[in-house]
Amino acid sequence: MLGECLENVRKKHLLIHSITNYVTANDVANCILASGAKVIMADAEEEVEEITALSAGLCLNLGTLQKSKISSMKLAGLKAKSLQHPVLLDPVGVGGSLLRTNTALDIMHEIHPDVIRGNISEIKALFLGRENVSGVDVNQMDCVCEESLSACVLFIKRCASAYGGIIVASGAIDLVSDGDVCYVIHNGKKEMGCVTGTGCQLSGLMTAFVASNMNHMLESVAAAVCTMGIAGEIGYQHLAPFEGNATYRNRIIDAIYHMDKTILEGKAKYEIR
Repeated sequence: MLGECLENVRKKHLLIHSITNYVTANDVANCILASGAKVIMADAEEEVEEITALSAGLCLNLGTLQKSKISSMKLAGLKAKSLQHPVLLDPVGVGGSLLRTNTALDIMHEIHPDVIRGNISEIKALFLGRENVSGVDVNQMDCVCEESLSACVLFIKRCASAYGGIIVASGAIDLVSDGDVCYVIHNGKKEMGCVTGTGCQLSGLMTAFVASNMNHMLESVAAAVCTMGIAGEIGYQHLAPFEGNATYRNRIIDAIYHMDKTILEGKAKYEIR
C-alpha cells in the first residue's frame, strides 16, 4: 500500500498549494517536485482563493507568521474545504507565542485541517495547552523514545480521536494516527535535525501524498513519513567525509527524486499499534 501511494503521487502529478515560511520555501518546493507533484506558493490575500481552487491540496505552515499571512491562510483553507480538497496544518513553534497558539487553534476550529503535523512538543501545546517548547524544535523532555513509546502512542491516538483527523508527531520515532490505529515509524537519521526545514519539507510532501490518495489518507501520510525518513538514510549514506548539512539537504531531496515503490516498501520500518 505504501508503494502504491508513492506511485499515485508520480502518476497524478497534482498541483499543491503551500503557504509556507520564507526560511524553507525553496526546499519545500523542491521536495514536492521531487515526489512527482507540482507546487505553487502564493500568500497574497487577493489571489489565494483562486490559486487554491486550481490546486489539489493545501499546506499551511506557521513558520514565519504575520497578520496578512494569517488572513491568507484562512481564506485559502476555507476555499479548499469548500472544494473538498485536503488541508494540512504545520503549527511550527506553537506554544512559543500567543500569536502562534491562537492562530493554530483558530485554523483548527474554523477550517479543521485533515492532517496536523508537528513535533511532539507542538502537538502537546495544541492539545494540552503546554508551553514547554524550545523554539521550533522538540523539547528534550518530550522526545519519543522506546521507554515513552507506549504512552506517546496512546496520547497521539487520543488526540486524533478527539480532533477527528490525522495527527502526526514527527521525531526520532514518528507517530501517525487517525485515532483508531497508530503507525510507529522508525526510519530517518538524527542528523536530519541539523538541516533547517526537514519538518516543513515533510509537511509539503505529506500534502502531495494525501491529495493523490484521498481514499487512503492514513496510509498516504505514513507513506510520506517513511519516504522522508528513508531519504534521510540514503542521503546520509552518500555523504563524503568532508560534506555537511548543506550537502545533506540536497542528498535528501535527490533521494526522494529517485524513490520508487521497491525502495520504499523494502526500506520502510514501521509497526501498527
